[in-house]
Amino acid sequence: MPKLLIIDDEPSLLYSLHSGLTAKDLDVLTAPTGTEGIRAVRDHKPDAVVLDVRLPDMTGLEAFDQIKALDPRVPVVILTAFAATDTAIQAVKRGAFDYLLKPVDLHHLRDVVARAVELRRMQSVPAVIDGDPVTPDADEIVGRSPAMQSVYKAIGMLAPQDVTVLITGESGTGKELIARAVYQHSGRADKPFLAINCAAIPETLLESELFGHERGAFTGADRQRVGKFEQANGGTLFLDEIGDMTPAAQAKFLRVLQKQQFDRIGGNVAVATDVRVIAATNQDLDGMVATGRFRRDLLYRLNGFVITLPPLRDRREDIPLLAEHVLRQCGRRLGKTLRAVAPDALDLLERHPWPGNIRELQNVIRFAAMKAVGDVVTPDCLPAACRGEGGPGAPGLRPDDLSHVRQLVRDLLATGSADIYRKILAEVDRVVVGEVLQHVGGNQVHASELLGISRNTLRSKIQSFDSPSSAPS
Repeated sequence: MPKLLIIDDEPSLLYSLHSGLTAKDLDVLTAPTGTEGIRAVRDHKPDAVVLDVRLPDMTGLEAFDQIKALDPRVPVVILTAFAATDTAIQAVKRGAFDYLLKPVDLHHLRDVVARAVELRRMQSVPAVIDGDPVTPDADEIVGRSPAMQSVYKAIGMLAPQDVTVLITGESGTGKELIARAVYQHSGRADKPFLAINCAAIPETLLESELFGHERGAFTGADRQRVGKFEQANGGTLFLDEIGDMTPAAQAKFLRVLQKQQFDRIGGNVAVATDVRVIAATNQDLDGMVATGRFRRDLLYRLNGFVITLPPLRDRREDIPLLAEHVLRQCGRRLGKTLRAVAPDALDLLERHPWPGNIRELQNVIRFAAMKAVGDVVTPDCLPAACRGEGGPGAPGLRPDDLSHVRQLVRDLLATGSADIYRKILAEVDRVVVGEVLQHVGGNQVHASELLGISRNTLRSKIQSFDSPSSAPS
């Protein structure tokens, strides 16, 4: 179980944070001083740390530096009572995960801690290649097809070289797992690893998230912000969905690749950084260059070292291996003995087109594992779409199942509403996300896995549900 350490000298705050953050999937430890907190880091090896900048026996920076000396990759979240505190900003420059203002919003802190724990998992859980020794908690890259053998060779060749790597492939092919393998086999494996999904951050905020901003750079910039390129100094930065990067961010990104320096928004002093970039995309960057949506010079810079992941339909010989692998994982998670996928069920899986690739296969096997009565997954355990009973894009749905959506369209038409398509999609999102969250007891990590979307995307959807503009009118 992941462990969170909270270091703060306020007994009431320690008690409330311990009570509010303890969960069935998170063990929370506390320490009232920097000395005891550092000892806890050494003895218990937490997956994330929440650290107050004001401690009775040392400064926050002293505690932060000693924690990072013990474990350079542990994510540390700084708590501060003052928005403009130089200590918090300095800590982020040195590699702190984030900093939050007191009084702490517990819901926001839960989300930050969940992201920190997930980052820790990405850094520390091995991403091993099929056939290598596997530890119980490892994420295995499964596949013995010729296409995957080419991927393994590319990882082995590029990982030790300190070069920018571009990973291409359709959505759901496992680009993040490949990025982790490149990082963990690199010379920077003992340094921080940060990940950012360019598609999950609003366009107006992406440049600030990557490069930071100075106080007063724009409306609402009430304090300096340190961006991911500065935070990841010395380590590796994984930029997922790089095709969604804004033109301004593309220009600055190109400068980082060329000169290892950038300017914060509103700043005029170049900030030096030493970061290895691993980028990924499911888009056709050549086509985007042709339409002016992606810089040609940036594409030339990225195209030197490319790992291309094949879609699942082009490596069908790997489907039995993948299905058995995911089934074993599901058995451990569900506490069930699941021995195999029946041959006739495997035949159905091998004939399915898999538009969602490995992510879709994972969801199908999880569904089948929950439905299985014995220790073998049979065809009746599979979703209707895999049995050939569902239409494309709406597996298992009959026309009368969509009566609510049909009525909503009629209501919007009757009231003369505009932007109907967006409102319908928002309503469908609300229902789907709500049902999945209810099923997993509000666990956003598990929900994002079942939905097949990133946690950033899930959070954005949940936030949009609270916005009046998302409601049908």
